[in-house]
Amino acid sequence: MRIRGSPAWQAAAVLFFLSRVAQASLGDRLPDFKECLLVCKEANCGDDPTPIPFHRRILLWDCPAECDYSCQHVVTDKRLARDPPYMQPIYQFHGKWPFYRFLGMQEPFSVIFSLFNYLAHDWGMTQLRERIPASYPLRKYYLGFGYFGLASWIFSMIFHTRDFNVTEKLDYFAAGASVLYGMYFAPIRVFRLDKKDPVKQSILRFWTALCILLYTLHVLYLTLWSWDYTYNMAANVTVGIIQNLLWSVFSYTQYKRSGRLWSVWPGLIVAWIIMAMSFELLDFPPWKGMIDAHSLWHLGTVGPTIWWYNFLVKDAQEDYAGTRLKQ
Repeated sequence: MRIRGSPAWQAAAVLFFLSRVAQASLGDRLPDFKECLLVCKEANCGDDPTPIPFHRRILLWDCPAECDYSCQHVVTDKRLARDPPYMQPIYQFHGKWPFYRFLGMQEPFSVIFSLFNYLAHDWGMTQLRERIPASYPLRKYYLGFGYFGLASWIFSMIFHTRDFNVTEKLDYFAAGASVLYGMYFAPIRVFRLDKKDPVKQSILRFWTALCILLYTLHVLYLTLWSWDYTYNMAANVTVGIIQNLLWSVFSYTQYKRSGRLWSVWPGLIVAWIIMAMSFELLDFPPWKGMIDAHSLWHLGTVGPTIWWYNFLVKDAQEDYAGTRLKQ
């Protein structure tokens, strides 16, 4: 890119919302940023536009987006050159930190750590298939948890690679579906709604229909009424807290009944996840322009996911063995 009076910038990931009108952050309102954008577009986006490398073009980086990315770093670097960070705080642009991209990915470490979570679910599903008999009635619900997890992290990788209106919606909807499915199958295991009992089967049908209805209304509200970040976060946190409480109580009662140490794993996993969530609350400018609190939150969920599948396998094996003995 050619911007007068500015050095060449390094390759890395900043977020530009190409397909939506984003609420301006403080960085968007800086006169230096607005002037930089104007100069860059005049110099690079006219009749003879500056060529964009192929690997960025396939990720839909165009000239205005390149200018936006470049100017974020030009302005940020100039501010930091005048004063240290504590004197000149790093500002957000379009609601996001000025990341350095890699191979066209806007938030490379969020992509990598999302991939780690995807692989954790893939590994866990392999354990479920190999170590739990196909005849075990809860096996299909556990595998369902894995499929929702895979979908969630696929769309997370896509969104953090390029932030568009559609990729953001797919990421949020997939994450919401994964969280809600976690709450869906928790009471099925805890209260054994999978049993072939007329009352439990009726409850299961009602519970399934209710969860589908809740998710449908959630998506319709965000799509047709208001794309409300606060509501979306509150909805996911509420659902997460409910299922975490349910698993914690289940963990305690199972341990009291059996005395097996692994029975308390769900409670410990819940505690781990709560600690990892603190990264979401402790937002800070990305370290070296690459690793921020959100990416660390993604990294923090890899271990609990692996641990969780180990619990599901142990719990299913003991439950299945006990059922066989009673027959």
